[in-house]
Amino acid sequence: QAQLVESGGGLVQAGGSLRLSCAASGLTFSVYAMGWFLQAPGKEREFVAGINWIGTNTGYADSVKDRFTISRDNAKNTVYLQMNSLKPEDTAVYYCAARSGPRWSKEKYEYDYWGQGTQVTVSS
Repeated sequence: QAQLVESGGGLVQAGGSLRLSCAASGLTFSVYAMGWFLQAPGKEREFVAGINWIGTNTGYADSVKDRFTISRDNAKNTVYLQMNSLKPEDTAVYYCAARSGPRWSKEKYEYDYWGQGTQVTVSS
């Protein structure tokens, strides 16, 4: 059974950095595109970043472009989200997701598997 487990969240001051990890098991990781999404209290889950199955193509929400970097290590079945210059408005639960096929998507309904989420809190 496919499982995604996020880690690396926590409390950080504005301007700081965090690195989220998402370890996959129970699926052939290298044939899945991966995405990161966030969900703030009372709001819908929204796209943050995506990466194709071999890590050669990435995409970002405008709100995180130039601050966040998505990457993957297929040998370790892990996808990462490096978050720099964090802002209080980045506070949310962050989820990783797996989409069967080569291309990532901004649409959450196109993803097949989801992790349980990790809380990121940025204080001002």
